[in-house]
Parts: sequence; structure tokens; C-alpha cells
Amino acid sequence: MDDMITQVEPMIPALRRYARSLCHDVETADDVVQDCLEKVVANWNVRRADNARSWVFSILHNLAVNKLRKRSRWGRSVPLTDLPESEQSQSPVQDDTLFSKEVLAAMEGLPEDQRSILLLVSVEGLTYSETAEVLSVPIGTVMSRLSRARERLRAQLEKPRVARGRPSLIWVK
Repeated sequence: MDDMITQVEPMIPALRRYARSLCHDVETADDVVQDCLEKVVANWNVRRADNARSWVFSILHNLAVNKLRKRSRWGRSVPLTDLPESEQSQSPVQDDTLFSKEVLAAMEGLPEDQRSILLLVSVEGLTYSETAEVLSVPIGTVMSRLSRARERLRAQLEKPRVARGRPSLIWVK
């Protein structure tokens, strides 16, 4: 049990990030992570993989895909909040925040297969072979999709702001 805790606990923030990027909804993502951790605990002694990280990410990925399939069949639920509108958002305070939002928006425009690989390799730090194992695809597919995803993201971010649907910032002194 201690072995499981020492290996899985440090993965939880990465699992949450990956689940949120797949589910596009914090509550659904947290549910998927919870379900994943339950499966990990229940099946820790019968796992076949030597690499616990790729095994856990595989479970998470499969649970998220299944959840998204169910959601597409039943439609999206819209959460209602009681918070005032002023507490629902924050204005960006620096240019880095604006660029981060542009990167995230550009990543949302990537096809799901490319976005998943880009997130697993670039954000979560999985190797190509670990990513191939998580997604159940050949390593060559990982490399080609990653290359296409990076190129597409770069091209999207190099477009002028007006072409992306946002006016350029104009500084007035």
C-alpha cells in the first residue's frame, strides 16, 4: 500500500490537469480523476505494467473518453451557479495572462488526438513510448501526431491577433 501511495500521489496534479484538458469541465474532470484513483487502488496488485505512470494515465484516459462518449449521447448539462457575476471571472493583469489564454485557445482548436499527445508529452512529461502505451497507438503515430500538433499550434500562434478574431492591443500614452 505504501508503494502505491508513493508512486500515485505525486501524479494527482498531472492527472487533474490532463482530465481537465480532456473534459473541459472541472467537476467532470475531478469525477474522472476520482474514478481513476478508485480503479488504481482496486487493481494495484493485479496490474501488469511495470510503469505505474503510464498505467494510471491509461486508466484516466479511458475513463475520460467513456465519460465524453456518454455526455455526447445524453447532451451537456449546464451547471447553475449562485455566485455573482463579479466573482465568476477575473480580468487579466499582465500580457503573460493574455498569451496563456491564446495558447490555451489555440490548443482547443487542435484535433483531440493531437491535443492529447501534445499535453501528455509537453505538459505531463511522458516519453513517446509511455504516451503510445497510454493511448494504445504505435510510437510512430505519437511522433507524427506530436509533430503535426506542434506545427499547427505554432502556425496558429504566429497569426496576427486580428486574424485570430482579436484586435491588436493599442497602447496610448
